[in-house]
Amino acid sequence: MKTLSVIFAGIAGVILVLAVGVSLNSSDVTYENKLRIAYFPNIGHAIPIVGMEKGFFETSMGNETRIETRVFDSGPQAIESLFANSVDLAYVGPGPAINGFLNSENHNVKILSGAASGGASFIVHPESEINSASDFAGKKIAAPQIGNTQDVSLRHYLSENGLKSAEKGGSVIVYNISNPDIYTLFVKGDIDGAWVAEPWATILETELNGKRLFHEEDLWPNQEFASVLLIANANYVETNPVLIANLLASHKNTADWINENPVETRNIFNNFLNAHLGQSLSDDVVDIALSNLIITDDPLPDSIHSFAEKANTLGYLGRNGYDLSDIFYYFDRNSTEGDAVT
Repeated sequence: MKTLSVIFAGIAGVILVLAVGVSLNSSDVTYENKLRIAYFPNIGHAIPIVGMEKGFFETSMGNETRIETRVFDSGPQAIESLFANSVDLAYVGPGPAINGFLNSENHNVKILSGAASGGASFIVHPESEINSASDFAGKKIAAPQIGNTQDVSLRHYLSENGLKSAEKGGSVIVYNISNPDIYTLFVKGDIDGAWVAEPWATILETELNGKRLFHEEDLWPNQEFASVLLIANANYVETNPVLIANLLASHKNTADWINENPVETRNIFNNFLNAHLGQSLSDDVVDIALSNLIITDDPLPDSIHSFAEKANTLGYLGRNGYDLSDIFYYFDRNSTEGDAVT
């Protein structure tokens, strides 16, 4: 697919357009409340994409609240926006969620809900002879930016199999680059494999003849791990408890709707890509990518703590250890006053 390398390359420019577009389209309306949500243009973020495109989120908010969306291409961007108070909620992977919690003032960034489980794979280049972990030595492997979910999983996998990256004195060359750049290097044959999330894993497999060596969930207990989470600025949650209760109910209902309507979900996702990025993916790619995910509001807490242990072992969580005891914000959705406990 010749245009795939540019589908997401323009996201940075689209972010500003989307942010301005929302304000312009709503400039003649006065709202009592505002909710600003960040998410990514990938299939793992199906809940916010479908929730917004189908109007589920807006309906749950009522006529007094405006939803503004921000589309980013990396977790750190979303975390920085939470820190800067330019977004209230964000859909991110466990790596950014954990770092956001640990680095925010008073641990103000917390996990509200799950959004997806699984959906990452290791894809081998068709001309590379990698059939098991023992074949990784001396190979060039790509993953997105340092500290992101796939990077942590890759480096932990290397460690578990007695391997090290080149910068740590080992033989495996790890490239931390964006997904579109991974695609480009895969086309050129400049990498032997990549640890990537959907839909990129399926794109490399179906469009570039890559071999899916394994699904990451196969490495986890019960074949499940949180890959996308809904996180929030806790101050916003405490100030707007009823609004958040309504949003969480819509979030769960949207997850249920997606699981019951995979074909329409695929069409909504592709229409979203085409409208905002000017390109879409093939139906087969989206169908396969979606089938490799579990869309769920379960945050799978055990996997969050396990992921933190892996990141900490790699030195990603600082020198002073870490404490995730308050990372989950347990919201009482049945309380008419929206009481919450942390």
